[in-house]
Amino acid sequence: MTVSDSQPSADRTGGQILVDCLAANGVERIFCIPGESYLAVLDAFVDADIPVTVGRQEGGVAMMAEAWGKMTGRPGIAFVTRGPGATNAAAGVHVAQQDSTPMVLFVGQIARDMRGRDAFQEVDYRQMFGGIAKWVAEIDSADRIPEMVARAFSVAVAGRPGPVVLALPEDMLVEGAGVAPVPAAAVEDAVPSAVAMARFEALLADAERPIAIVGGSRWNEAACETLADIAKAWDLPVATAFRAQHLIDNLDPHYAGDVGIGINPALKARIEAADLVVLLGDRLSEMASQSYTLLSVPVPHQRLVHVHPGAEEIGRVYQPTLGIAAAPGAFLEAWSDLRRPNALAWAGSAEAAHADYLAWSTPTQSPGAVDMGELMAAIEARLPEDAIVVNGAGNFAAWVHRFHRYRRFGGELAPTSGSMGYGLPAAVSAKLRHPERVVLCVAGDGDLQMTMQELGTAMQEKAAVVLVVVDNGQYGTIRMHQEREYPGRISATALTNPDFAVLGDAYGAFTAVVERSEEFAPAFEDALKENRLSLIHVKVDPEAITPATTLSAIRQAAFARQGG
Repeated sequence: MTVSDSQPSADRTGGQILVDCLAANGVERIFCIPGESYLAVLDAFVDADIPVTVGRQEGGVAMMAEAWGKMTGRPGIAFVTRGPGATNAAAGVHVAQQDSTPMVLFVGQIARDMRGRDAFQEVDYRQMFGGIAKWVAEIDSADRIPEMVARAFSVAVAGRPGPVVLALPEDMLVEGAGVAPVPAAAVEDAVPSAVAMARFEALLADAERPIAIVGGSRWNEAACETLADIAKAWDLPVATAFRAQHLIDNLDPHYAGDVGIGINPALKARIEAADLVVLLGDRLSEMASQSYTLLSVPVPHQRLVHVHPGAEEIGRVYQPTLGIAAAPGAFLEAWSDLRRPNALAWAGSAEAAHADYLAWSTPTQSPGAVDMGELMAAIEARLPEDAIVVNGAGNFAAWVHRFHRYRRFGGELAPTSGSMGYGLPAAVSAKLRHPERVVLCVAGDGDLQMTMQELGTAMQEKAAVVLVVVDNGQYGTIRMHQEREYPGRISATALTNPDFAVLGDAYGAFTAVVERSEEFAPAFEDALKENRLSLIHVKVDPEAITPATTLSAIRQAAFARQGG
């Protein structure tokens, strides 16, 4: 729909106008928890062609919308009610902010004539979301809905993408107006200047130990294909930033591994020794930068080319040798036009880096009757190349990120914000978006219980997610930190868990319990054959805290360090 061919309707309510605007902006699905504060919008959805997914808690709903934005590059849409609905949804808004994901959260609001009285569930959303959203506003008049919704879509995807929050006073939504829906304007990505690319070409020509680190958002399949072509043409080692491993085929001979938590020491040394780092699309924040030590701050000891779609991110932490404000695809297209030298000083370094990665990503043994290394090997042997692997946060994810080899763009959904509870709602969103693909969610016991109620959403939507619950009876990451800092003094990290398989049965899932390594492969094969929600409850030894060490080893090292 365009502005020229849309005609205003004099008798449309604010709720109807809003839903018309969503349709005009190509919204394919919305996620919500219903509330009396936006009943007029819920009513308008009855006559719309936009599917509505009803969640169980606003945090899960916001994470579903965020995952949709990650997968599509277009704003994921969530609706929640005022007050507690909005505060619950803040968890997903924070994920979108830290992960640079386009998202629009619509929040029901009190009537306009009740403002400032501390009315029922009244919140000032500009104050509440001001630090984590790109733009927060309240639509005061129904005739401004098209303007403000179009702006929300534009802001969410521009530069560094992120979340937008729009509050909807309930009396405004029943107000009539004669305005037409307006789609957000299409904006072409900025193209790197010829001067900038000439400087980049000179830096490449002078380099002896270059490496690229790719991450962030604003990627698409075409950009990833161009990245692979450039890596091959320039024989360049390419690493991926934290939870961005799907941007290049992990079996590409130029892939060097991921720059995240528990980094391969060989990759860390390679980046530290590099004389040119091309940081493409990512901010290299705390986790990827190893607490801001991989590149020195503010001026890296390596020459740094920082390419980011948000100009405000360039120079925010690192002062680069060359900064280029451009989306990944636009920069890579410009790079493709550069002249490659006949001889490359770094020839063979990608092969060595990839060999280091293959050795690092080969599963290792872990203690207990269930060996997490064997579990990951079983998954790798049976998972299709186009599978989508989803996880939340916790030490269990270390096995996924280290030993799963991502093969396709869009094959990874995980929060760089480290938000627990992300996995299940994101997996439901992924299965609704890609019903033809296997969606595997690996969740920890504490992680899952943050949003476990979204099993109901999966059941209602018939989302055939394969859920593997790694149960070690503790908040493992925090227990690990406790043993390192306060050895033997354990507080608030033990978990008494439900029988997850029985819970899965209650939601109509295929279930299995794994207490020995050899039980996992057949259970996983059965789950892949089922065309319904599946839950595999894996009971692991609490000692198996990371692929590299155990709780006892961490405790003993801490005591030795303290002289005890």
